[in-house]
Amino acid sequence: MIATAAAQPVLSADRVMRFHQVAPAPVRALLAEFGLSLLVVAASDPIPGSYWGVPEAGVIADRVWVRADTPIHSLLHEACHLIVLPALRRRAVHTDASDSQIEEDATCYLQLLLADRIPGFGRDRAFLDMDAWGYTFRLGSARLWFEQDAEDARAFLQARGLV
Repeated sequence: MIATAAAQPVLSADRVMRFHQVAPAPVRALLAEFGLSLLVVAASDPIPGSYWGVPEAGVIADRVWVRADTPIHSLLHEACHLIVLPALRRRAVHTDASDSQIEEDATCYLQLLLADRIPGFGRDRAFLDMDAWGYTFRLGSARLWFEQDAEDARAFLQARGLV
């Protein structure tokens, strides 16, 4: 039996939490735990390694690139793409970090776990922001997917010692 979504506030995409709304030091420290560097570009600059273009985060090897207007969920998502990769593949990444659905799912799951490590953001806000931004899941929301349909993503992360 699959539960239906409880009533949740709905955000518009322009209301998602952005990098300028959080303290950068905890984000840098979190990424550093996984051997990643956070680089911030000026507001008018393009974001290197951004798959979707500005304001989405970008990735090149072990670097995650953002601007002040980059959504936090995007920063976490791109960082988690790098985290789930073996070191050799990570070094070769430029812009497109995933080559399979299970890596994409594991990335989404890990970004939700790590959301709680960013003061002022957290998993509940990440669920809302992902839904507002247009992430799609079989059960209709990031929360329902995470709670009821992400066994394969969790197993992928467990096999790699990431959860």
